[in-house]
Amino acid sequence: MFRHAGLILLGVLAVVASASADVRARVDRPSVDLNESFILELTVDTNVDIEPDLTVLDEKFYRGQLSQLSNTSIINGQISRSRTWSIALMAKSTGRQEIPAITVGNEKSAPISITINEPTNAPPGEADVFITSEVDQTEAYVQSQILYRYKVYRAVATRQEGRRDPIFAGAEVLYERAGDERSYEAILNGRAYNVLERVLAIYPQASGEFSISPARFEARVLRDGRITGRKVFESEGHSIKVLPIPAPPADYPNAAWLPARDVQLSEEWSREPDRLAAGEPVTRKVTVSALGQIETQIPAIDPPEIDGMNVYADRPDLSREFEAEGIRGIRRDQYAMIGTRGGAVKVPAVKVPWFDIEAGEWRVAQLPGRTIDVAAPLVAPVPLVAGPEPTVAPAEAAEPEVVYVANDFWKLVSQLIGGVWLLTLLAWWWSSREREQEQREPEAPPVYKQQAKFIKTAKKAAAQNDKARVRAALIDWARLQWPDDAPRSIGEIASRVSAPLSDELRVLSATSYGMGDKEWNGRELAKALRSITIAEQDEELDFGSPLPPLMPPGT
Repeated sequence: MFRHAGLILLGVLAVVASASADVRARVDRPSVDLNESFILELTVDTNVDIEPDLTVLDEKFYRGQLSQLSNTSIINGQISRSRTWSIALMAKSTGRQEIPAITVGNEKSAPISITINEPTNAPPGEADVFITSEVDQTEAYVQSQILYRYKVYRAVATRQEGRRDPIFAGAEVLYERAGDERSYEAILNGRAYNVLERVLAIYPQASGEFSISPARFEARVLRDGRITGRKVFESEGHSIKVLPIPAPPADYPNAAWLPARDVQLSEEWSREPDRLAAGEPVTRKVTVSALGQIETQIPAIDPPEIDGMNVYADRPDLSREFEAEGIRGIRRDQYAMIGTRGGAVKVPAVKVPWFDIEAGEWRVAQLPGRTIDVAAPLVAPVPLVAGPEPTVAPAEAAEPEVVYVANDFWKLVSQLIGGVWLLTLLAWWWSSREREQEQREPEAPPVYKQQAKFIKTAKKAAAQNDKARVRAALIDWARLQWPDDAPRSIGEIASRVSAPLSDELRVLSATSYGMGDKEWNGRELAKALRSITIAEQDEELDFGSPLPPLMPPGT
Protein backbone atom coordinates (compact mmCIF):
# COMPACT_ATOMS: atom_id res chain seq x y z
CA MET A 1 0.00 0.00 0.00
CA PHE A 2 2.74 2.41 0.98
CA ARG A 3 4.61 1.45 -2.14
CA HIS A 4 1.66 2.37 -4.38
CA ALA A 5 1.18 5.61 -2.47
CA GLY A 6 4.85 6.44 -3.04
CA LEU A 7 4.53 5.80 -6.77
CA ILE A 8 1.45 8.01 -6.95
CA LEU A 9 3.31 10.78 -5.10
CA LEU A 10 6.23 10.53 -7.51
CA GLY A 11 3.85 10.75 -10.44
CA VAL A 12 2.20 13.84 -9.02
CA LEU A 13 5.59 15.45 -8.45
CA ALA A 14 6.61 14.64 -12.04
CA VAL A 15 3.45 16.28 -13.39
CA VAL A 16 4.02 19.36 -11.26
CA ALA A 17 7.66 19.57 -12.40
CA SER A 18 6.59 19.25 -16.04
CA ALA A 19 3.95 21.91 -15.65
CA SER A 20 6.49 24.33 -14.22
CA ALA A 21 9.15 23.77 -16.92
CA ASP A 22 11.08 26.83 -18.06
CA VAL A 23 9.65 28.38 -21.26
CA ARG A 24 11.92 30.20 -23.72
CA ALA A 25 10.70 32.18 -26.73
CA ARG A 26 12.60 33.57 -29.74
CA VAL A 27 11.90 34.87 -33.25
CA ASP A 28 13.94 34.10 -36.34
CA ARG A 29 14.11 37.81 -37.36
CA PRO A 30 13.84 40.95 -35.18
CA SER A 31 12.54 43.13 -38.04
CA VAL A 32 10.08 42.19 -40.82
CA ASP A 33 7.76 43.87 -43.28
CA LEU A 34 4.01 43.99 -42.66
CA ASN A 35 3.28 41.46 -45.40
CA GLU A 36 6.01 38.98 -44.40
CA SER A 37 5.75 35.97 -42.13
CA PHE A 38 8.22 35.10 -39.39
CA ILE A 39 8.74 32.13 -37.08
CA LEU A 40 8.13 32.19 -33.32
CA GLU A 41 9.75 29.29 -31.43
CA LEU A 42 8.70 28.18 -27.95
CA THR A 43 10.97 25.72 -26.14
CA VAL A 44 10.51 23.96 -22.81
CA ASP A 45 13.35 22.04 -21.18
CA THR A 46 11.32 18.88 -20.71
CA ASN A 47 9.01 16.83 -22.92
CA VAL A 48 5.66 17.99 -21.52
CA ASP A 49 2.22 16.97 -22.77
CA ILE A 50 0.75 20.43 -22.14
CA GLU A 51 0.05 22.57 -25.20
CA PRO A 52 0.84 26.32 -25.17
CA ASP A 53 -1.97 28.86 -25.10
CA LEU A 54 -1.56 30.61 -28.48
CA THR A 55 -4.82 32.53 -28.43
CA VAL A 56 -3.02 35.53 -26.90
CA LEU A 57 -1.36 36.04 -30.30
CA ASP A 58 -4.59 36.53 -32.24
CA GLU A 59 -5.06 40.19 -31.27
CA LYS A 60 -1.97 41.44 -33.14
CA PHE A 61 -0.93 38.56 -35.42
CA TYR A 62 -2.31 36.10 -37.95
CA ARG A 63 -1.33 32.54 -37.13
CA GLY A 64 -0.04 30.17 -39.82
CA GLN A 65 1.22 26.60 -39.64
CA LEU A 66 2.25 25.07 -36.33
CA SER A 67 4.90 22.35 -36.05
CA GLN A 68 6.38 20.51 -33.07
CA LEU A 69 9.71 18.86 -32.34
CA SER A 70 10.67 16.67 -29.37
CA ASN A 71 14.37 16.22 -28.67
CA THR A 72 16.16 13.72 -26.41
CA SER A 73 19.89 13.87 -25.69
CA ILE A 74 22.15 11.74 -23.50
CA ILE A 75 25.31 13.41 -22.17
CA ASN A 76 27.52 11.57 -19.67
CA GLY A 77 24.67 9.23 -18.88
CA GLN A 78 22.25 12.09 -18.12
CA ILE A 79 19.06 12.10 -20.20
CA SER A 80 17.58 15.50 -21.06
CA ARG A 81 14.45 16.16 -23.08
CA SER A 82 12.95 19.26 -24.64
CA ARG A 83 9.99 20.18 -26.78
CA THR A 84 9.78 23.02 -29.31
CA TRP A 85 6.77 24.57 -31.04
CA SER A 86 7.32 26.61 -34.23
CA ILE A 87 4.51 29.00 -35.18
CA ALA A 88 4.40 31.04 -38.40
CA LEU A 89 3.07 34.54 -37.69
CA MET A 90 2.20 37.60 -39.74
CA ALA A 91 1.58 40.99 -38.10
CA LYS A 92 -1.69 42.91 -38.53
CA SER A 93 -0.18 46.41 -38.17
CA THR A 94 3.14 48.23 -38.43
CA GLY A 95 5.31 49.67 -35.65
CA ARG A 96 6.97 48.21 -32.62
CA GLN A 97 4.85 45.19 -31.69
CA GLU A 98 5.13 43.03 -28.58
CA ILE A 99 4.65 39.28 -28.68
CA PRO A 100 2.95 38.67 -25.31
CA ALA A 101 3.97 36.11 -22.73
CA ILE A 102 2.74 32.63 -23.70
CA THR A 103 1.63 30.19 -21.02
CA VAL A 104 2.72 26.55 -20.94
CA GLY A 105 1.40 24.85 -17.82
CA ASN A 106 2.25 27.04 -14.83
CA GLU A 107 5.06 28.95 -16.55
CA LYS A 108 5.18 31.83 -19.03
CA SER A 109 7.69 32.96 -21.60
CA ALA A 110 9.14 36.46 -21.54
CA PRO A 111 7.54 39.01 -23.91
CA ILE A 112 9.46 39.73 -27.13
CA SER A 113 9.52 42.97 -29.14
CA ILE A 114 9.60 42.90 -32.94
CA THR A 115 9.66 45.76 -35.47
CA ILE A 116 7.03 45.66 -38.23
CA ASN A 117 7.93 47.88 -41.20
CA GLU A 118 5.83 49.24 -44.04
CA PRO A 119 5.92 46.94 -47.10
CA THR A 120 8.87 47.95 -49.28
CA ASN A 121 8.47 45.63 -52.25
CA ALA A 122 5.65 45.19 -54.70
CA PRO A 123 5.55 42.72 -57.61
CA PRO A 124 6.23 44.24 -61.03
CA GLY A 125 2.75 43.84 -62.50
CA GLU A 126 1.52 40.30 -62.04
CA ALA A 127 5.00 38.76 -61.99
CA ASP A 128 5.21 35.14 -60.87
CA VAL A 129 8.94 35.45 -60.09
CA PHE A 130 11.05 38.55 -59.38
CA ILE A 131 14.13 39.57 -57.36
CA THR A 132 14.86 42.76 -55.38
CA SER A 133 17.95 44.16 -53.64
CA GLU A 134 18.77 47.02 -51.27
CA VAL A 135 21.69 48.52 -49.29
CA ASP A 136 21.42 50.10 -45.84
CA GLN A 137 23.64 53.06 -46.85
CA THR A 138 25.04 54.55 -50.05
CA GLU A 139 27.92 56.37 -48.31
CA ALA A 140 30.32 54.63 -45.94
CA TYR A 141 33.86 54.80 -44.51
CA VAL A 142 36.78 52.59 -45.44
CA GLN A 143 36.48 49.13 -43.77
CA SER A 144 33.06 49.95 -42.33
CA GLN A 145 30.11 47.62 -42.84
CA ILE A 146 27.53 47.97 -45.64
CA LEU A 147 24.57 45.59 -45.46
CA TYR A 148 23.40 44.33 -48.86
CA ARG A 149 20.17 42.34 -48.95
CA TYR A 150 18.50 40.60 -51.88
CA LYS A 151 15.25 38.62 -51.99
CA VAL A 152 13.85 36.16 -54.52
CA TYR A 153 10.02 36.12 -54.71
CA ARG A 154 8.23 33.12 -56.25
CA ALA A 155 4.50 32.64 -56.57
CA VAL A 156 4.89 29.52 -58.74
CA ALA A 157 7.00 26.40 -58.60
CA THR A 158 10.50 26.56 -60.13
CA ARG A 159 12.99 23.92 -61.20
CA GLN A 160 16.79 23.80 -61.68
CA GLU A 161 17.31 26.94 -59.64
CA GLY A 162 20.56 28.87 -59.43
CA ARG A 163 21.47 32.05 -57.56
CA ARG A 164 24.53 34.25 -58.00
CA ASP A 165 25.74 36.89 -55.58
CA PRO A 166 26.51 40.32 -57.09
CA ILE A 167 29.91 41.34 -58.49
CA PHE A 168 31.76 44.36 -57.05
CA ALA A 169 33.73 46.68 -59.35
CA GLY A 170 35.71 49.90 -58.88
CA ALA A 171 37.42 49.17 -55.55
CA GLU A 172 38.63 46.21 -53.53
CA VAL A 173 36.02 44.92 -51.09
CA LEU A 174 35.64 42.06 -48.65
CA TYR A 175 32.24 40.53 -47.99
CA GLU A 176 30.82 37.96 -45.58
CA ARG A 177 27.47 36.21 -45.18
CA ALA A 178 25.58 38.04 -42.41
CA GLY A 179 23.72 35.00 -41.10
CA ASP A 180 22.00 32.04 -42.71
CA GLU A 181 19.77 32.24 -45.75
CA ARG A 182 16.14 32.70 -44.71
CA SER A 183 12.91 31.39 -46.24
CA TYR A 184 9.46 32.74 -45.39
CA GLU A 185 6.10 33.70 -46.87
CA ALA A 186 4.95 37.14 -48.08
CA ILE A 187 1.57 38.43 -49.27
CA LEU A 188 1.82 41.03 -52.07
CA ASN A 189 -1.40 42.45 -53.56
CA GLY A 190 -3.29 39.52 -52.08
CA ARG A 191 -0.99 36.95 -53.67
CA ALA A 192 1.19 34.53 -51.68
CA TYR A 193 4.91 34.43 -52.45
CA ASN A 194 7.68 32.23 -51.10
CA VAL A 195 10.70 34.44 -50.32
CA LEU A 196 14.37 33.48 -50.17
CA GLU A 197 16.49 36.16 -48.49
CA ARG A 198 20.27 36.47 -48.32
CA VAL A 199 22.23 39.23 -46.53
CA LEU A 200 25.85 40.16 -47.23
CA ALA A 201 28.11 42.38 -45.10
CA ILE A 202 30.45 44.35 -47.39
CA TYR A 203 33.68 46.02 -46.21
CA PRO A 204 35.35 48.37 -48.76
CA GLN A 205 39.14 48.49 -48.44
CA ALA A 206 39.85 51.84 -50.14
CA SER A 207 38.17 55.21 -50.57
CA GLY A 208 36.42 56.20 -53.79
CA GLU A 209 33.40 54.58 -55.41
CA PHE A 210 32.44 51.04 -56.25
CA SER A 211 29.43 49.47 -57.91
CA ILE A 212 27.34 46.43 -57.03
CA SER A 213 26.03 44.50 -60.02
CA PRO A 214 22.51 43.06 -59.99
CA ALA A 215 21.99 39.79 -58.16
CA ARG A 216 20.78 37.02 -60.47
CA PHE A 217 18.30 34.18 -60.15
CA GLU A 218 17.89 31.55 -62.87
CA ALA A 219 15.23 28.87 -63.02
CA ARG A 220 12.74 27.01 -65.17
CA VAL A 221 9.16 27.96 -64.24
CA LEU A 222 6.36 25.42 -63.83
CA ARG A 223 3.08 26.93 -65.02
CA ASP A 224 -0.18 25.13 -65.81
CA GLY A 225 1.55 21.76 -65.66
CA ARG A 226 4.20 22.77 -68.20
CA ILE A 227 7.79 23.76 -67.58
CA THR A 228 9.38 26.65 -69.44
CA GLY A 229 12.91 27.09 -70.67
CA ARG A 230 15.52 28.64 -68.39
CA LYS A 231 14.66 32.23 -67.43
CA VAL A 232 16.93 34.87 -65.88
CA PHE A 233 15.72 37.36 -63.26
CA GLU A 234 17.89 40.24 -62.01
CA SER A 235 17.66 42.86 -59.27
CA GLU A 236 18.68 46.49 -59.57
CA GLY A 237 22.33 47.59 -59.24
CA HIS A 238 23.79 50.00 -56.65
CA SER A 239 26.65 52.50 -56.35
CA ILE A 240 28.46 53.21 -53.06
CA LYS A 241 30.69 56.17 -52.15
CA VAL A 242 33.53 55.31 -49.76
CA LEU A 243 34.92 58.05 -47.50
CA PRO A 244 38.60 58.07 -46.41
CA ILE A 245 39.76 57.26 -42.88
CA PRO A 246 39.55 60.39 -40.67
CA ALA A 247 42.46 61.51 -38.49
CA PRO A 248 42.70 59.85 -35.04
CA PRO A 249 41.69 61.89 -31.95
CA ALA A 250 44.27 64.19 -30.37
CA ASP A 251 44.27 62.20 -27.11
CA TYR A 252 44.97 58.93 -28.95
CA PRO A 253 47.25 59.76 -31.89
CA ASN A 254 48.16 56.08 -32.41
CA ALA A 255 44.59 54.78 -32.24
CA ALA A 256 43.84 51.81 -34.48
CA TRP A 257 41.07 52.34 -37.05
CA LEU A 258 37.91 50.60 -35.77
CA PRO A 259 34.70 51.79 -37.51
CA ALA A 260 31.55 50.32 -35.93
CA ARG A 261 28.00 51.04 -34.84
CA ASP A 262 28.62 50.05 -31.22
CA VAL A 263 31.59 48.85 -29.16
CA GLN A 264 31.31 47.20 -25.73
CA LEU A 265 34.04 46.30 -23.23
CA SER A 266 33.64 43.77 -20.40
CA GLU A 267 35.86 41.69 -18.12
CA GLU A 268 35.70 38.42 -16.20
CA TRP A 269 37.93 37.14 -13.37
CA SER A 270 38.43 33.47 -12.58
CA ARG A 271 37.88 34.39 -8.91
CA GLU A 272 37.47 37.48 -6.81
CA PRO A 273 40.76 39.40 -7.23
CA ASP A 274 40.46 41.08 -3.82
CA ARG A 275 41.16 37.68 -2.21
CA LEU A 276 44.40 37.22 -4.10
CA ALA A 277 47.63 36.36 -2.23
CA ALA A 278 51.15 36.87 -3.51
CA GLY A 279 52.28 33.94 -5.62
CA GLU A 280 48.72 32.80 -6.47
CA PRO A 281 47.60 33.10 -10.13
CA VAL A 282 44.33 34.62 -11.27
CA THR A 283 42.92 34.74 -14.82
CA ARG A 284 41.40 37.87 -16.32
CA LYS A 285 39.40 37.89 -19.58
CA VAL A 286 38.83 41.18 -21.41
CA THR A 287 36.13 41.05 -24.12
CA VAL A 288 35.71 43.62 -26.91
CA SER A 289 32.58 43.33 -29.08
CA ALA A 290 32.05 45.59 -32.12
CA LEU A 291 28.71 45.76 -33.98
CA GLY A 292 29.28 46.23 -37.70
CA GLN A 293 32.80 44.80 -37.72
CA ILE A 294 34.39 41.37 -38.16
CA GLU A 295 36.37 39.89 -35.29
CA THR A 296 39.76 40.00 -37.06
CA GLN A 297 39.50 43.78 -37.41
CA ILE A 298 39.29 44.37 -33.64
CA PRO A 299 42.73 45.54 -32.38
CA ALA A 300 44.63 43.50 -29.81
CA ILE A 301 44.80 44.80 -26.25
CA ASP A 302 48.41 44.81 -25.05
CA PRO A 303 49.05 43.20 -21.64
CA PRO A 304 49.12 45.96 -19.00
CA GLU A 305 52.31 46.74 -17.13
CA ILE A 306 51.48 46.45 -13.43
CA ASP A 307 53.88 47.23 -10.60
CA GLY A 308 53.81 44.28 -8.20
CA MET A 309 52.25 41.79 -10.59
CA ASN A 310 53.49 39.65 -13.49
CA VAL A 311 51.12 39.41 -16.48
CA TYR A 312 51.23 36.63 -19.12
CA ALA A 313 49.05 36.87 -22.24
CA ASP A 314 47.32 33.82 -23.77
CA ARG A 315 46.04 33.31 -27.31
CA PRO A 316 42.93 35.43 -28.08
CA ASP A 317 39.55 33.85 -28.76
CA LEU A 318 37.81 35.25 -31.89
CA SER A 319 34.13 34.72 -32.69
CA ARG A 320 31.11 36.50 -34.16
CA GLU A 321 27.37 36.84 -33.68
CA PHE A 322 24.65 37.90 -36.13
CA GLU A 323 22.24 40.69 -35.24
CA ALA A 324 19.62 42.71 -37.11
CA GLU A 325 22.25 45.39 -37.84
CA GLY A 326 24.83 42.95 -39.17
CA ILE A 327 27.86 41.12 -37.80
CA ARG A 328 29.10 41.66 -34.25
CA GLY A 329 32.76 40.70 -34.02
CA ILE A 330 34.00 39.48 -30.63
CA ARG A 331 37.59 39.30 -29.38
CA ARG A 332 38.48 37.85 -25.96
CA ASP A 333 41.99 38.42 -24.63
CA GLN A 334 43.03 36.30 -21.64
CA TYR A 335 45.80 37.05 -19.14
CA ALA A 336 47.33 35.07 -16.27
CA MET A 337 48.23 37.49 -13.45
CA ILE A 338 50.44 36.62 -10.44
CA GLY A 339 51.13 39.01 -7.59
CA THR A 340 54.83 39.28 -6.69
CA ARG A 341 54.40 41.06 -3.35
CA GLY A 342 51.81 41.92 -0.76
CA GLY A 343 50.09 45.30 -0.59
CA ALA A 344 48.03 47.52 -2.89
CA VAL A 345 48.45 46.84 -6.62
CA LYS A 346 46.95 49.25 -9.18
CA VAL A 347 45.45 47.69 -12.33
CA PRO A 348 45.22 50.41 -15.03
CA ALA A 349 42.10 51.18 -17.04
CA VAL A 350 41.57 49.58 -20.47
CA LYS A 351 40.68 52.04 -23.24
CA VAL A 352 39.74 51.24 -26.85
CA PRO A 353 39.19 54.23 -29.23
CA TRP A 354 36.67 53.54 -32.00
CA PHE A 355 34.86 55.50 -34.71
CA ASP A 356 31.06 55.76 -34.54
CA ILE A 357 29.98 55.53 -38.20
CA GLU A 358 26.43 56.74 -37.44
CA ALA A 359 27.50 59.86 -35.49
CA GLY A 360 30.64 60.40 -37.58
CA GLU A 361 32.90 60.94 -34.56
CA TRP A 362 35.48 59.18 -32.39
CA ARG A 363 34.49 57.56 -29.10
CA VAL A 364 36.32 55.63 -26.39
CA ALA A 365 35.11 52.39 -24.79
CA GLN A 366 36.80 51.69 -21.48
CA LEU A 367 37.01 49.53 -18.38
CA PRO A 368 37.80 51.55 -15.25
CA GLY A 369 41.01 50.87 -13.36
CA ARG A 370 40.97 49.22 -9.95
CA THR A 371 43.19 48.66 -6.93
CA ILE A 372 43.74 45.12 -5.65
CA ASP A 373 44.94 44.43 -2.11
CA VAL A 374 47.28 41.47 -2.49
CA ALA A 375 47.81 39.48 0.71
CA ALA A 376 51.32 38.69 1.90
CA PRO A 377 52.78 35.21 1.19
CA LEU A 378 51.35 32.37 3.24
CA VAL A 379 54.87 31.14 4.24
CA ALA A 380 56.20 33.42 7.04
CA PRO A 381 59.85 33.75 8.15
CA VAL A 382 60.75 31.82 11.34
CA PRO A 383 63.89 32.81 13.36
CA LEU A 384 66.33 29.98 14.09
CA VAL A 385 67.63 30.03 17.75
CA ALA A 386 70.65 27.82 18.63
CA GLY A 387 71.75 27.71 22.36
CA PRO A 388 72.15 30.64 24.72
CA GLU A 389 72.98 33.98 23.22
CA PRO A 390 76.63 34.98 23.68
CA THR A 391 77.40 38.16 25.54
CA VAL A 392 78.60 40.84 23.16
CA ALA A 393 79.22 44.49 23.47
CA PRO A 394 76.42 46.75 22.32
CA ALA A 395 78.59 48.08 19.52
CA GLU A 396 79.26 44.55 18.26
CA ALA A 397 75.62 43.40 18.53
CA ALA A 398 74.22 42.11 15.24
CA GLU A 399 70.78 41.28 13.88
CA PRO A 400 69.69 37.67 14.59
CA GLU A 401 70.10 35.32 11.67
CA VAL A 402 66.79 34.50 9.98
CA VAL A 403 66.02 31.40 7.91
CA TYR A 404 62.82 30.22 6.17
CA VAL A 405 61.29 26.94 7.20
CA ALA A 406 59.35 25.06 4.55
CA ASN A 407 55.63 24.68 5.13
CA ASP A 408 54.01 21.27 4.41
CA PHE A 409 50.59 22.82 3.76
CA TRP A 410 50.80 22.76 -0.06
CA LYS A 411 52.25 19.26 -0.02
CA LEU A 412 49.21 18.04 1.90
CA VAL A 413 46.88 19.92 -0.48
CA SER A 414 48.53 18.25 -3.49
CA GLN A 415 48.17 14.81 -1.91
CA LEU A 416 44.51 15.50 -1.14
CA ILE A 417 43.80 16.62 -4.72
CA GLY A 418 45.54 13.52 -6.06
CA GLY A 419 43.41 11.27 -3.83
CA VAL A 420 40.20 12.98 -4.95
CA TRP A 421 41.22 12.57 -8.58
CA LEU A 422 41.81 8.83 -8.13
CA LEU A 423 38.44 8.43 -6.40
CA THR A 424 36.77 10.31 -9.28
CA LEU A 425 38.33 7.96 -11.84
CA LEU A 426 37.19 4.93 -9.84
CA ALA A 427 33.63 6.29 -9.54
CA TRP A 428 33.50 7.06 -13.28
CA TRP A 429 34.70 3.55 -14.15
CA TRP A 430 32.13 1.93 -11.86
CA SER A 431 29.25 4.08 -13.16
CA SER A 432 30.21 3.33 -16.79
CA ARG A 433 30.03 -0.42 -16.00
CA GLU A 434 26.53 0.03 -14.57
CA ARG A 435 25.41 2.04 -17.61
CA GLU A 436 26.67 -0.67 -19.98
CA GLN A 437 24.65 -3.26 -18.09
CA GLU A 438 21.47 -1.20 -18.23
CA GLN A 439 18.95 -2.18 -20.86
CA ARG A 440 19.10 0.14 -23.86
CA GLU A 441 16.09 2.07 -24.91
CA PRO A 442 14.26 0.57 -27.90
CA GLU A 443 15.51 1.87 -31.23
CA ALA A 444 13.35 4.28 -33.18
CA PRO A 445 11.54 2.87 -36.24
CA PRO A 446 13.24 3.33 -39.62
CA VAL A 447 12.95 6.75 -41.26
CA TYR A 448 10.82 5.48 -44.14
CA LYS A 449 8.24 4.09 -41.71
CA GLN A 450 8.11 7.40 -39.84
CA GLN A 451 7.66 9.27 -43.15
CA ALA A 452 4.89 6.90 -44.24
CA LYS A 453 3.08 7.58 -40.97
CA PHE A 454 3.25 11.36 -41.49
CA ILE A 455 2.05 11.09 -45.12
CA LYS A 456 -0.85 8.90 -44.01
CA THR A 457 -1.78 11.49 -41.37
CA ALA A 458 -1.55 14.31 -43.97
CA LYS A 459 -3.81 12.47 -46.45
CA LYS A 460 -6.40 11.76 -43.78
CA ALA A 461 -6.34 15.39 -42.61
CA ALA A 462 -6.60 16.67 -46.20
CA ALA A 463 -9.66 14.51 -46.82
CA GLN A 464 -11.20 16.14 -43.73
CA ASN A 465 -10.16 19.69 -44.84
CA ASP A 466 -8.06 20.06 -41.67
CA LYS A 467 -5.36 22.52 -42.81
CA ALA A 468 -3.53 22.69 -39.47
CA ARG A 469 -3.02 18.92 -39.25
CA VAL A 470 -1.94 18.76 -42.90
CA ARG A 471 0.69 21.45 -42.37
CA ALA A 472 2.02 19.89 -39.17
CA ALA A 473 2.27 16.39 -40.70
CA LEU A 474 4.02 17.62 -43.88
CA ILE A 475 6.50 19.73 -41.91
CA ASP A 476 7.37 16.63 -39.83
CA TRP A 477 7.72 14.56 -43.02
CA ALA A 478 9.98 17.17 -44.63
CA ARG A 479 12.21 17.32 -41.54
CA LEU A 480 13.03 13.63 -42.13
CA GLN A 481 13.35 14.05 -45.90
CA TRP A 482 15.84 16.93 -45.66
CA PRO A 483 17.45 16.56 -42.20
CA ASP A 484 20.35 18.93 -42.99
CA ASP A 485 18.18 21.70 -44.50
CA ALA A 486 14.66 21.17 -43.22
CA PRO A 487 12.02 23.50 -44.74
CA ARG A 488 9.98 25.52 -42.28
CA SER A 489 6.92 26.28 -44.36
CA ILE A 490 4.52 24.67 -46.80
CA GLY A 491 5.65 27.10 -49.49
CA GLU A 492 9.25 25.93 -49.16
CA ILE A 493 8.19 22.27 -49.35
CA ALA A 494 6.30 23.13 -52.53
CA SER A 495 9.52 24.38 -54.11
CA ARG A 496 11.20 21.01 -53.48
CA VAL A 497 8.59 18.63 -54.90
CA SER A 498 7.14 18.16 -58.37
CA ALA A 499 3.64 18.74 -59.70
CA PRO A 500 0.83 18.09 -59.00
CA LEU A 501 1.78 18.05 -55.31
CA SER A 502 3.69 21.36 -55.53
CA ASP A 503 0.66 23.13 -57.04
CA GLU A 504 -1.69 21.84 -54.34
CA LEU A 505 0.74 22.85 -51.59
CA ARG A 506 0.89 26.41 -52.95
CA VAL A 507 -2.90 26.55 -52.90
CA LEU A 508 -2.79 25.46 -49.27
CA SER A 509 -0.10 28.07 -48.48
CA ALA A 510 -2.12 30.86 -50.11
CA THR A 511 -5.14 30.10 -47.90
CA SER A 512 -3.13 30.08 -44.67
CA TYR A 513 -3.06 33.84 -44.06
CA GLY A 514 -5.54 36.67 -44.23
CA MET A 515 -8.63 37.87 -42.50
CA GLY A 516 -10.95 34.98 -41.73
CA ASP A 517 -10.76 31.48 -43.12
CA LYS A 518 -10.64 30.90 -46.88
CA GLU A 519 -12.46 27.98 -48.47
CA TRP A 520 -10.20 25.05 -49.23
CA ASN A 521 -10.93 21.58 -50.49
CA GLY A 522 -8.26 19.06 -49.56
CA ARG A 523 -9.43 16.23 -51.82
CA GLU A 524 -7.00 17.15 -54.61
CA LEU A 525 -4.13 17.40 -52.15
CA ALA A 526 -5.01 13.96 -50.74
CA LYS A 527 -4.81 12.56 -54.28
CA ALA A 528 -1.50 14.31 -54.94
CA LEU A 529 0.00 12.79 -51.79
CA ARG A 530 -0.37 9.29 -53.24
CA SER A 531 2.82 9.86 -55.25
CA ILE A 532 5.59 12.26 -54.18
CA THR A 533 8.43 13.19 -56.54
CA ILE A 534 11.37 15.19 -55.19
CA ALA A 535 12.43 17.98 -57.54
CA GLU A 536 15.97 17.86 -58.86
CA GLN A 537 18.28 20.75 -57.84
CA ASP A 538 21.00 22.23 -60.04
CA GLU A 539 23.26 24.13 -57.66
CA GLU A 540 26.35 24.33 -59.90
CA LEU A 541 25.56 26.57 -62.84
CA ASP A 542 27.91 28.12 -65.42
CA PHE A 543 27.45 31.88 -65.37
CA GLY A 544 30.44 32.52 -67.60
CA SER A 545 28.64 32.33 -70.96
CA PRO A 546 26.35 35.24 -71.83
CA LEU A 547 22.65 34.42 -72.04
CA PRO A 548 20.33 35.72 -74.77
CA PRO A 549 17.88 38.48 -73.71
CA LEU A 550 14.48 37.38 -72.45
CA MET A 551 12.75 39.68 -74.98
CA PRO A 552 14.49 39.83 -78.41
CA PRO A 553 14.76 43.36 -79.89
CA GLY A 554 11.81 44.48 -81.89
CA THR A 555 9.26 42.29 -80.16
